[in-house]
Amino acid sequence: MAGEIPDFHAEVRTGTGKGAARQARRAGMVPGIVFGGDTDPLPINVPFNVLLKALKAGRFKSTLLNLKVEGHDDVRVICRDVQRHVVKDLPTHVDFMRLRRTTKINLFIPVEFINEDQAPGIKRGGVLNAVRPEVELIVTAGDIPEKLTVDMTGLDVGDTINISDITLPAGSKATIDRDFVVANLSAPSGLKSSDNEGGDADAADVPVVGAEE
Repeated sequence: MAGEIPDFHAEVRTGTGKGAARQARRAGMVPGIVFGGDTDPLPINVPFNVLLKALKAGRFKSTLLNLKVEGHDDVRVICRDVQRHVVKDLPTHVDFMRLRRTTKINLFIPVEFINEDQAPGIKRGGVLNAVRPEVELIVTAGDIPEKLTVDMTGLDVGDTINISDITLPAGSKATIDRDFVVANLSAPSGLKSSDNEGGDADAADVPVVGAEE
């Protein structure tokens, strides 16, 4: 994974059950649980504002985190679920899963398109349609890619980019077995309109069989 794994701070939650959870929320915390691995589940509290900011930033459920809890060793985790208030849509509980470096997980990885200025189709006014701006991959926790890169050099109007055209990181693969479309280059709207108008004009010039002259 490109870049440093971000730290995410939490504290141990004393007590379990609805009473302890309500007390945590009154104190401005979101109750949560850390599970998985060879260790017992760990009840935690996460600062509400910290969690809300992370959720608004996006991709929280597909970001590997270094969880820091006082009195416990740091552990790599990934968010597996965020429960929300049915009316306010604010987080009320969060679940994290512990990961080993060799753990295989499913994540949505964003797709980045480069060298658009080297694509003849773009120069002609073509439009890039990202059918899948993110692609779900099976990846190893210790080698999560930051993004997938598509080089658009030489692409023209009508060309498509399939998953087979993208070099996937070593040890990862798409969750879909077939070769699917990630993006395509469509004709500019002006060209589409002129083609349609041309088709109508041609049709108007065709004589109607049986019509009176």
